[in-house]
Amino acid sequence: MRQLRARISRSLRHKLLVLVLLPILLIAPATVGFAIFWSGIFSHDQLLNRINADLVVGHDHFSRLQRDYLRQLQQLASSYEFLTAYAIGDGERIKDQLSAIRDTTGFSFLFVTDLHGRWIYGPDSVRPGASKRSPLQQEVTNFGSASVGIEIYAPMDLTTVSTELAQDLVIPLVDTPRAGPTSREVEDRAFVVRAIAPIRDFNGTIVGMIDGGVVLNKNFDLVDEIRDLVFAAESLPSGSIGTVALFLDDVSVSTNVPLDDGSRALGTRVSSKVRDAVLVDGRTWVDRSFVVNDWYISAYRPLIDVFGRRVGMLYTGFLEAPFRNAYLRTLGISLLLVFIGILFAAVLAMRWAKSIFKPIESIVSVVHALQAGDEDKRIGEVASRDEIGELAREFDRTLDLLKLRNEEVRTAAERLETKVEERTRELKVKNMRLEETIELLQQTRQQLVAAEKLAALGELTAGVAHEINNPLAVIQGNLELLRQELGHDIGDFEVEFDLILTQIHRIQTIVDKLLSYSRPSRRHGGVPIVDLRRVVDDTLLLVEHELNSKHLSATTNFQQTLKARIDARELQQVLVNLLVNAAQASFEGGRIEIEVRNWEDRGVVISVRDYGTGIAPEHLPRVFDPFFTTKRAGGTGLGLSVSIGLIQGYGGDIRARSDRRDGAVFEVYLLTKPVLSKPSGVDLEGAGIVPASSVASQR
Repeated sequence: MRQLRARISRSLRHKLLVLVLLPILLIAPATVGFAIFWSGIFSHDQLLNRINADLVVGHDHFSRLQRDYLRQLQQLASSYEFLTAYAIGDGERIKDQLSAIRDTTGFSFLFVTDLHGRWIYGPDSVRPGASKRSPLQQEVTNFGSASVGIEIYAPMDLTTVSTELAQDLVIPLVDTPRAGPTSREVEDRAFVVRAIAPIRDFNGTIVGMIDGGVVLNKNFDLVDEIRDLVFAAESLPSGSIGTVALFLDDVSVSTNVPLDDGSRALGTRVSSKVRDAVLVDGRTWVDRSFVVNDWYISAYRPLIDVFGRRVGMLYTGFLEAPFRNAYLRTLGISLLLVFIGILFAAVLAMRWAKSIFKPIESIVSVVHALQAGDEDKRIGEVASRDEIGELAREFDRTLDLLKLRNEEVRTAAERLETKVEERTRELKVKNMRLEETIELLQQTRQQLVAAEKLAALGELTAGVAHEINNPLAVIQGNLELLRQELGHDIGDFEVEFDLILTQIHRIQTIVDKLLSYSRPSRRHGGVPIVDLRRVVDDTLLLVEHELNSKHLSATTNFQQTLKARIDARELQQVLVNLLVNAAQASFEGGRIEIEVRNWEDRGVVISVRDYGTGIAPEHLPRVFDPFFTTKRAGGTGLGLSVSIGLIQGYGGDIRARSDRRDGAVFEVYLLTKPVLSKPSGVDLEGAGIVPASSVASQR
């Protein structure tokens, strides 16, 4: 055995022979086995699909029969003859019509009742009474709708309707294999299709009901009708029979399943497995099952009564044995044909296999050479002119072309890698330049916007100052002239003259400040170091009245170690504006916090925080615009605009942020080495300052 395996492993010829015989030795049996397995499953699935479709048809027909019963009652209730007899109280005519309906439609009982279900007209043999209470009656009385459904009548309910009917429907239980245990010996309940239709008078008012029922126990006409519909002639193979049954709970109360003696299998019970699946779990059972005395392809479906309970089952099925026998015969013939075909193909394949040995061996030899690194090895001339010979020649040509393409690919890959590296470096450089350009454009745009605003403000203030200075000079000159004319007679008016001149000087000071604000390049000399603690303390004294008027407290926190250079009076003017604004925005009894800290290694930050109303998000970007104010009265809108102009003149900036819940914070950024003689909007990004025009609201 070892020698045989060694020869096969070393010889391509022997391997090809083994491959030719392999379908017969291994693949053919496996394929046939799979075909048998698959065909068995397929046939079984087809039978299950067939019986499931039969069950659907049978259930639909059963539902249609229920609607037919209801339609018969509706036609009677709406007929002119019946309504006329009911209107005049002609009981005999009504009973005759009820009797005619029972005889023609198969109703087991039929009554005319009032709206409470009490019998008005019915069979003469029935004592006065009332119908069994049912949701169907509520549909009629509440909604005026005719209704039909399945109900289970207990022996007492049947006795009330008809004593003879109750006795005739008792079915003895038959001991059935695979059924669950039970202590009952008979089935004395009734499976009833009950229909109730409203009676309306000629005005459309509901005045009564027609209550009828069809007892399905031993109702062989119903199951035979469904069987003839579902299992038409010649739809089943010879020897198979189609069967239909109605089950009350798990007991057959109407069926055409035969017993061994040819009688109907009344009183037999389904297996416990089927009962649990259908009645307990509420599923439709579709599978082979043992029915009474043989295996059937079966389908069971639960039947629901008017209370929504699963009370029974509808069954359809046919004998499995004829289908199984036909399947086995067909399978045997198919297997015989398959084995004959495989045997013939194997013999033919072995005869022709010899013509492919030599070319294939040559191809294998070249493949081994290629694996060893010899790219020049080729098959050479082949005598065979069939497909294998052509394959060998094409294989040589393919190897030549592949060698050429490999060389081209290697060359192209080297060039591509070089170009990719070059393009990557260029792209990185261009991206860096683009980012720098975008950042510069953003800074330039912010500077231009600030410059345009301040230029407009400067022109306006210059014009206003010029127009104010002229009348002030005239007023001051006339006052001096008037003082000279009065001489010693000025007397009691000396105080008024001094007061007027003082106010004129004050106006001139304000005008000078406006003019200095409109000229941002005013500073060319050195700027002294300012005592921040003293400036803050002096400023608090100036706004003390404003704070006391609202009972505000001001706290200071000096943490700075660096110095700041700025004109003390101008810084005080800025802080006065910020503190007054903070006081006006604060609530009664609130507080204002002033904090002085280092700004990295560049300078100092003075923070003024209030806990007042805060600044609306839509107003925050505009708080530094000239003449913008949210004050209802008394505000000019120039305080913050002038303040930021003063600070930016030293290369600093003012930032604002606000939260409507926590008030607002204004931060004054001062440089240790101020950048003088620069217009507003100077590049502060390099110093780490975000311009006020780009401050975003955090509210």
